[in-house]
Amino acid sequence: MKGKVDRLMAEMTLAEKIGQLNLLPAGEGLVTGAAQATTLAQRLAAGQVGAVFGTKSLASARAMQERAIAGSRLGIPLFFAEDVIHGHRTIFPLPVALACSWDVGLIEKTAAFAAAEASAEGQHVVFSPMIDIARDPRWGRVAESPGEDPLLASRIAVAMTRGLQGPDMLAPGRVAACLKHFVAYGATQSGRDYDNASLAWEDLLGIYLPPFAAGCEAGAACVMASFNAVNKVPMHAHAPLIEGWLRGRNGFDGLVVSDYTGVKELTAHRLGPAPVAVVRALFAGIDMDMVGEDYLRELPTLAEAGIDAPEAGLALSSAAIRDLTDRACRRVLTLKERLGLLDDPFRGLGATGAAPKRQAGRKLARRAAAQSVVLLKNNAVLPLSSKARVALVGPFARDRRNMLGTWSVSGNADDVVSLDEAVAALTGKAPRTAWGVNIVEEPWLEQRLNVHGVTVEHDARSEAELIEEALAVARQADVIVVTVGEAKEHAGESSSCLSPDLPAPHHRLIAALKQTGKPVVVVVFAGRPLALGGAAEVADALLYAWHGGVAGPEGVADILFGAATPSGRLCVTLPAHPGEVPLSYAEEPTGRPYRGHFQKFLTGWLDLPDTARRYPFGFGLGYSEVRYGTPSLSVTVAAADDRVVLTVRVQNAGPREATETVQLYASDPVARITRPARFLIDFQQVTLAAGECREVSFQIDADQFRYPIAPSLEAAEWVRDPGLVQLHVGPNSRDTQSLDLTWLA
Repeated sequence: MKGKVDRLMAEMTLAEKIGQLNLLPAGEGLVTGAAQATTLAQRLAAGQVGAVFGTKSLASARAMQERAIAGSRLGIPLFFAEDVIHGHRTIFPLPVALACSWDVGLIEKTAAFAAAEASAEGQHVVFSPMIDIARDPRWGRVAESPGEDPLLASRIAVAMTRGLQGPDMLAPGRVAACLKHFVAYGATQSGRDYDNASLAWEDLLGIYLPPFAAGCEAGAACVMASFNAVNKVPMHAHAPLIEGWLRGRNGFDGLVVSDYTGVKELTAHRLGPAPVAVVRALFAGIDMDMVGEDYLRELPTLAEAGIDAPEAGLALSSAAIRDLTDRACRRVLTLKERLGLLDDPFRGLGATGAAPKRQAGRKLARRAAAQSVVLLKNNAVLPLSSKARVALVGPFARDRRNMLGTWSVSGNADDVVSLDEAVAALTGKAPRTAWGVNIVEEPWLEQRLNVHGVTVEHDARSEAELIEEALAVARQADVIVVTVGEAKEHAGESSSCLSPDLPAPHHRLIAALKQTGKPVVVVVFAGRPLALGGAAEVADALLYAWHGGVAGPEGVADILFGAATPSGRLCVTLPAHPGEVPLSYAEEPTGRPYRGHFQKFLTGWLDLPDTARRYPFGFGLGYSEVRYGTPSLSVTVAAADDRVVLTVRVQNAGPREATETVQLYASDPVARITRPARFLIDFQQVTLAAGECREVSFQIDADQFRYPIAPSLEAAEWVRDPGLVQLHVGPNSRDTQSLDLTWLA
């Protein structure tokens, strides 16, 4: 008995099938295509659209669906999609910030809330999670990434997919997840967005592909191709990776969509004119063409005449192209069937959406913001007393707009509670100025509405005037909290930065404030890892707060005054100097200089001998000291099918509750190829009451030490060598204790 998709495919004309492959942005009167003044409304009426992204209301989505069904001879509905990167209406911390929580349960909850909000506004698919490994802070889209490590990114991919889709995508408040960007988009050669990646197949398989494998295994319904070329082949034409690895080896059976005009851009990649680009993309497995409409324009002719382009090394018959069109259309319809739209075209488009309670979202966002903050330094300054006279200065002290960060397309800056308001609400003391909190009782300060030291946006006054105003406030305080960093436009798509460091005026502000002799707490708001330079040395306490979303400042206030315990751990390495990027804790050892003679520094730079300013992957402090006991193994020699247990005792030696992320790394001293000096294989979070001790156990098996040997993608195999491996357990990737374990053949 034929299913709905089979019946539709049997009845559809070629034109109707091609129409299903067209993915367009919302907006009445929007002109689509390169040379035609054809509105979206006309496309819908002609049955030439398969899906729409970017609708902003339930009413507009329903109206489009009605028009699409009326314009389709067979009544085939649209699906609606949106970029929901770190929240929908309720904006959570940036993905790179959320990754610093290392709390996959929390991340799943934020994704579930975002799904509920998006679903309530008629969305069926969200272009999320973004799971590109990012090791170059120059690349702006590191803000959207899960950081530098494939294991952490893989667990986040699973958490996000589960949060968005739930056990059943058809359940109320759930949406289909779309993993992006496939693949190695973050492996740019220069940190420039859209740049190409040339890398060893072993790196592709071992670093950049695992998060996609994990997301697919978790059931992600959709994948988006990336703009870049990988090893000389643009991803929108990369059949070996899409049809070969993703679908063939990895078993993905969902939909693959192009990124914005990604098919069209194959011509700019110099793969050929539009007809060639279309055939290459369709053959590679790109099922839907976003925005460019090249499928819509070129496929009717190609399906009738085929293509013979010897200059591009391409020849396909008309029958072959019709088969490829059928394959893509079937995948579009199959997703619509999985979404329940073939049974109910108006699923999720009812008059009233079941939107979640916004207050619950704010509470979750505040918790997420606090857990995303990383405490990098604390000379017994934090937490602050609510009775302390605090000078709150810097360009982010009252900021709202930048807190949302990049890719917060449906967020509203008016929903943000600024840091000065958050501190006042938490301490019960209203600020005396617009930029200070409980500083002095001088009435003239109430008139100083711009005491913020250095601006993110334009200010007509000189830097000297701004700093002097900040100093006037700071001199009369017990402690200074200075907010520094970068604007939200300094990270995100097409926002690469040649020198990712703290702006020079911010360094001068911090230095000037330090001269007051008062304790200085530095809070960094940013969308990427920044080299902090001398600020890390000058600060008495240092928080990396990222762009924390709608409740970001409230989360920071909770950390500053001890209402929340710092638990964030870096998901990226913070460079000591912007010139040393790209970098990762998982660097590969070299042959010289030899250890013990001309000892190799972590950086190896002639003009950067001091690496103390670099904060390693996994690093973060709390308000209590957590002590590690001596780790032990259940056995030190194990058969290949054994499970080995590593146990370590952790103790909270401080007076406050502590959340510790116990991290387990490994290294392989003897392998067939050069491997990372150490790599993350597991982690656990434990919450310890004051004085509490707990044993943390990790189960270790031989498969965790498999690695790829890949003379080519097609010839790749995963191998494991018997013999000695080393295990490293501790609070971050640098400060660990080591044990030896021998695997038998």
